[in-house]
Amino acid sequence: MNIILHDLSNHLTFAPLTLTRPVGNLRIGMWTNDERWQFYLPEASVSFKTEDYLSDKFPMKQSKDNIWINSAVIPNAELVELVQKLEVNQSLYMQGVFLAHRGEFFEPKNSVSKTIEDLVVLENRWDLFQKNDIALAADYKAYTEGKESAQLSTTNTLIGDASQLFIEEGATVECAILNVKSGPIYIGKNAEIMEGSVVRGGLAMAESSALKLSTKVYGATSLGPHCKVGGEVNNVIFQAYSNKGHDGFLGNSVIGEWCNLGADTNCSNLKNNYGNVKTFSYLSEGMEQTELMFMGVSMGDHSKTSINTMLNTATVIGVCANIFTSGFPPKYVPNFSWGGEENSSVYDLDRAIDAGNQMMIRRKKKITEGDLKILNYLFPKK
Repeated sequence: MNIILHDLSNHLTFAPLTLTRPVGNLRIGMWTNDERWQFYLPEASVSFKTEDYLSDKFPMKQSKDNIWINSAVIPNAELVELVQKLEVNQSLYMQGVFLAHRGEFFEPKNSVSKTIEDLVVLENRWDLFQKNDIALAADYKAYTEGKESAQLSTTNTLIGDASQLFIEEGATVECAILNVKSGPIYIGKNAEIMEGSVVRGGLAMAESSALKLSTKVYGATSLGPHCKVGGEVNNVIFQAYSNKGHDGFLGNSVIGEWCNLGADTNCSNLKNNYGNVKTFSYLSEGMEQTELMFMGVSMGDHSKTSINTMLNTATVIGVCANIFTSGFPPKYVPNFSWGGEENSSVYDLDRAIDAGNQMMIRRKKKITEGDLKILNYLFPKK
């Protein structure tokens, strides 16, 4: 089976994270969506139909017989079964929402309409953290069925049903309090929860991620591979390879890859008047009223904050922004901002690439030609 996750013109809907990746590579729950399809269909090939400038890093693999998937839909077992039963030139919809099409080309027709219970469809950037609890619980149930968890050390305290805690071999958890009554906790291979940490699920920790000493986690939080998190976090998604290693609060937020939040970086996730928030939209290139009361920061890849940075409610930070202003940065910080203030100068491209590469080298990675093409495309043009 050849699966192609199609952005369906949602590229800017989920920016800034999708400025550097397809919609189908966004993290929610335990996995990115391409990883999720690979879990359900291990023998399938999974690729992306996305923006041209992203296609070198995320190429599309097209065959004579493809399954084109709405990449903003989070699959469950029922959807996977229906997709497998699609006939050639047949499309699948749910209440008017396109789900999948089978054919050599993307030409939805001859549609079949189904109602799928508990299917998660992402419509806005903030759905990533708002629906993270649903996706995380579903992923946990699907993944852990028939598997046996490693034993929890006796130095820890577990509150709730032990079946809602799963520890991979090689993970380390000592002197922590783990509460699974409000959601499951998954601790991946070689991940670590350090001493004194208090976790209220759901929590998903991917391979080699870590909670630093005395970290406090409130539920529906996902850490991608090699993320290191400390302080206090509430309902946050870290895509991968990003750090918030010190004290400071972060809530109702999404953080890209290769980001670093300096010590005592704090994010407001609630307005003083308890009103619904406005946030920057890449589609309209302006502020957009939402129906949410709680929203923290959305941060693109390779962005950094200095120590004691204060971020306002619903702040949006682009790619390769370096923030070191003494006051609150504006609620929208563009790509390659140097300083993070209104009308800041532009971060030199070569210096930004070198800084990103230095961080990657620490994880035995390096910037690829595909990365360079993306960053050159996003760099502000004079």
